[in-house]
Amino acid sequence: MTGTSTPMTLDSAFVHDPYSFYRRLREEAPVRAVVMPHGLKVWLVTRYADAREALTNPALRKDLRPVQYLFERHQTRTSTGDFGADLTAHMLNSDPPDHTRLRGLVAKAFTMRRVELLRPRIVGITEDLLAGRSGAVDLIDDFAFPLPVTVICELLGIPDDDRDDFRAWSSALVAGASAESVGAAAVAMSGYLRGLIDTKRTAPADDMLTELIHAQEDGDELTEVELVSMAFLLLVAGHETTVNLIGNGVLALLRNPGQLAALHADPGLLPGAVEEFLRYESPVNHATLRYTTEPVEIGGTTIPADEFVTVSLASANHDGDRFGPATDTLDVTRAAAGHMAFGHGIHFCLGAPLARLEGQIAIGGLVARFPGMTLSTDPADLRWRDSTLLRGLAHLPVQLT
Repeated sequence: MTGTSTPMTLDSAFVHDPYSFYRRLREEAPVRAVVMPHGLKVWLVTRYADAREALTNPALRKDLRPVQYLFERHQTRTSTGDFGADLTAHMLNSDPPDHTRLRGLVAKAFTMRRVELLRPRIVGITEDLLAGRSGAVDLIDDFAFPLPVTVICELLGIPDDDRDDFRAWSSALVAGASAESVGAAAVAMSGYLRGLIDTKRTAPADDMLTELIHAQEDGDELTEVELVSMAFLLLVAGHETTVNLIGNGVLALLRNPGQLAALHADPGLLPGAVEEFLRYESPVNHATLRYTTEPVEIGGTTIPADEFVTVSLASANHDGDRFGPATDTLDVTRAAAGHMAFGHGIHFCLGAPLARLEGQIAIGGLVARFPGMTLSTDPADLRWRDSTLLRGLAHLPVQLT
């Protein structure tokens, strides 16, 4: 490791194997400046205790609108583009009191009761997707994607015929290869959502998007831009992370057949196993960006003002000081509660109960029906999606038996 004042440049190899890097960083420089593979300089926080501190520190701000100039200052090469105001004015990019207001309005349409009522439908979708399956499949395209995207689209009221377009836009926005692809996807997604909101205003339906349109608290309601942005957040966050939970969890089992056998022998382990999957290969690698408005000390390191900060949830979840010495080992009996896969603090993922339910039903259904499933390729040939925010496979070739 070089001095922490000199940014360490991360290359594309980091996307495919970040854990050896995290291990060294936790030991030698747990809070340090890095240049991410897409060129943005940030301060990366890697230890569990420091991560919890950073995610609750009010001196680290989330509303990026006043500091767009920081992207020009800290971007070391051509930017991959931005989403535009229509897709960024949501609660994940806000601070109190705006965040408190936005989350309160959305929470009215996203309750635990609604999530539990979805259980029969999630079971039905899972059974339909697995029925008649056997032999070689791509578990991402054939199962891990269609299950959560069907659920979130039905929940929000997205028509069936529009879901393929939505997947293409979402993929470009999450891991866009160019500014042009990101910009085009942002314009298309924004235009589509505005049209859908107009439709539901004139023809209300029994879905969450209609509820968001009419959600009020103390006479307040979401503005047009906030509606579009919140719909975008719920759509993307509502399926991208669960796709990765299912894909990453199944891969972990395939690479650890003893754990797969244990889970098949005792389905009662499933809720705890899903927590272990979330810890072991977190669907979200890094929390979204924060920035400093004044010098901030984290883990004994002072980060100057006007710097971006990101927290590695994946690294925090492999911190031996919190989870024991064998954090790089999958253990479906581990007490993994307290992991940070869904973040921490006021921005803790609102959709965590839905993701957990989908993960339990999806992976449980696979293990029950195909206990002899195997990986159809060399693990070294698997490719991870080109994103430092999310941690997920592009494809997962599996033999279902």
